Amino acid sequence: MTAEHADRVAGAIEGTVPRAIEPRRTTRLAVVGAGSVGATMAYAALMRGAARSVALYDINAAKVEAEALDIGHGIQFMPMADVTGSDDIAVCADADVVVVTAGAKQRPEQSRLDLAEATVGLVRKIMPQLVEVAPNAVYVMVTNPVDIVTYAALKVSGLPPNQLFGSGTVLDSSRLRYLLAQHTGVAVQNIHAYIAGEHGDSEIPLWSSASIGSVPLTEWPGMPGPDGPVGRLGSADRERIAEEVVNSAYRIIAGKGATNYAVALAGSRIIEAVLNDERRILPVSSLLDDYKGISDVCLSVPSVVGSTGVGARLDIAMSRAELEGLRRSADAVRAVARRFGL
Repeated sequence: MTAEHADRVAGAIEGTVPRAIEPRRTTRLAVVGAGSVGATMAYAALMRGAARSVALYDINAAKVEAEALDIGHGIQFMPMADVTGSDDIAVCADADVVVVTAGAKQRPEQSRLDLAEATVGLVRKIMPQLVEVAPNAVYVMVTNPVDIVTYAALKVSGLPPNQLFGSGTVLDSSRLRYLLAQHTGVAVQNIHAYIAGEHGDSEIPLWSSASIGSVPLTEWPGMPGPDGPVGRLGSADRERIAEEVVNSAYRIIAGKGATNYAVALAGSRIIEAVLNDERRILPVSSLLDDYKGISDVCLSVPSVVGSTGVGARLDIAMSRAELEGLRRSADAVRAVARRFGL
């Protein structure tokens, strides 16, 4: 640049006031618990680009720091982000979303409700500390038994019901769609079906509202084959698939000790719905208030999830048997909650 050119440029900008460049507000996710679920949740959220900054918190300093370091070494190969790990709860400060995965580990043959006592005690201890450092975050409870844990967390934290909810049957619904896709030969993305109620043994598939494409699932004729339709879906098939959805977690735990990949991906999908204000319909577990006559219990029903947390619960059509099943599920969860003074 010549001196004359420099003078013209200086003259052109003379009198302008330079503006300070404010740092962009980045999406911040905190994951509580660096066990197999928590660490995989952080990894999945980073790989999907769900959050720009991820903080891992665990009382085991060596474990949480190692997990964060291991993930951090791969930042080059994922959407730009940063990850930190600490045994100081302050690492969760100012989070937009806090996902709680910490809790007692489920053993083979142990039901989710059997985990309640130890996990509720942990929730009572940790929630006030989390709310103190991240009062404006949307809280997603993943720890099992998630419906009891979500109810306990609401009672302890004092947060409004929209701001704290559980991952519920988002994973169960994904399992259902996967099994239906395997049976029918249709892409899982074109199958629309929900599991409702408890994330556990009393959950129910909502067959009456399920569909493949635009075809009601109960009317699915099968796909054309050389010897006639294949992949038909009779009542025996539906019963077998529903049973497999319930038992699949026990099968995975018996084989490898824990479920972590699918639950982390399901959790990441919920995180994205909140951070991107997607208003996506997901079967999360939230506090019901006269939903089909059901109140004062956290259960999963298809709900709108966005930046403020869980919103409207869809008044989805249910058969009489499905409605009765949902009410039985509510009674089962509520009875356990009462056992722990909730």
